[in-house]
Amino acid sequence: MRIAILTPAPDFWEEWDWAYDVEADALTRARIEVEPRPWSDPGDISGFDLVMPLVAWGYHFEPERWHSLLNRLESEGPAVLNPVPLLRWNSDKRYLAELGRKGIAVIPTRIAERLDEAALADARAEFGAELVIKPPVSASADGTHKLQLTDPLPDESRGRAMMIQPFLRSVAEEGEYSIMLFGGEYSHAIVKRPKAGDYRVQPHLGGSEQPCTPPPGSIELAKAALAAAPAEAAYARVDMIRDESGALAIIELELIEPALWLQHAPDDAVFASAIRAALPNK
Repeated sequence: MRIAILTPAPDFWEEWDWAYDVEADALTRARIEVEPRPWSDPGDISGFDLVMPLVAWGYHFEPERWHSLLNRLESEGPAVLNPVPLLRWNSDKRYLAELGRKGIAVIPTRIAERLDEAALADARAEFGAELVIKPPVSASADGTHKLQLTDPLPDESRGRAMMIQPFLRSVAEEGEYSIMLFGGEYSHAIVKRPKAGDYRVQPHLGGSEQPCTPPPGSIELAKAALAAAPAEAAYARVDMIRDESGALAIIELELIEPALWLQHAPDDAVFASAIRAALPNK
């Protein structure tokens, strides 16, 4: 079995080997041949049994190019995991509103198609003074801003489609939980925390992670979110934090290119098994 793992372009600014290596190693030990290909120009992929966008970092910077690739994968093959319809759906964080409508606990979110001060004022009337804004097509905290009551609207955000959410202090006080599921079944969990004085948990921004026992209800919430998605996920990372009531709420459903933190998995062979199981006759 040959898998092409989509990775960033050679000149991508962020270190990504730490995520790729552990995932590729788990597949290689399961006797699966793995080859990295840049998602922006993967070349001829007809000889592969499977394409996985596991480290397709930076796709959000070029959404048109990303969706062109998805169209190509869908029309030409080979098989893709997660499946292309799920990748399309997960490419825009407006899916949070859809999950909320289905009764899944998600972070309260407003979408301003053209963000301005009036939209912020409306959001503050509902969420309170402290807000977080981020583009609906984004990753790695790109374009994310925390705004106090007197903070001006960032120029880069003005007039853009932006998500508006309440700032939840639990992300700094307790951390953000990531629940990993393979083939729909729980594998392992980590808790990510920002560096002192920050609220962003990403490693390139100084965040740290450690394995943890999943908090009560987190696995059930993660499975419910996956069940509400438009297709089955062979791999998934479900990120959640506590809301102001202390209940867990999903902040992101990572089905495209999540760091899966396999180094903290009790058995990373489960990951490779889930990939094989998702492909009949492989």
